[in-house]
Amino acid sequence: MEVLETQFGGSIVLSPSGRIDLTNAEAFKAILLRLVGVARSALILDLSEVDYISSAGLRSVMIASKAGKPNGVTVGIAAMRPVVREIFAISRFDLVFPCFESTRDALAKLAPDALEAFGSA
Repeated sequence: MEVLETQFGGSIVLSPSGRIDLTNAEAFKAILLRLVGVARSALILDLSEVDYISSAGLRSVMIASKAGKPNGVTVGIAAMRPVVREIFAISRFDLVFPCFESTRDALAKLAPDALEAFGSA
């Protein structure tokens, strides 16, 4: 798993790639926890390059979401591939997290102040 993080205003877009599973879930959780501590409004996970996410990866997302709530940081999920979307649906995480077709849609809903910066990137 590789990750790319980009800040747009008070929001951060995290773009992991590859698989998120037991072998890297702890490292992924550490990244997420660091970013929900830095973000001021939203952390958007752009999953367009993620091939698979296991229950350990889902757990990391849940822990980060809970850590961000007291500071008003919302974790949103964007641009899931069909297999990842199915995993979110089966686990019902699509009912727990706001999910969007694109990163732009996620920013528009969760962090409209960051949308202009995203558009110029």
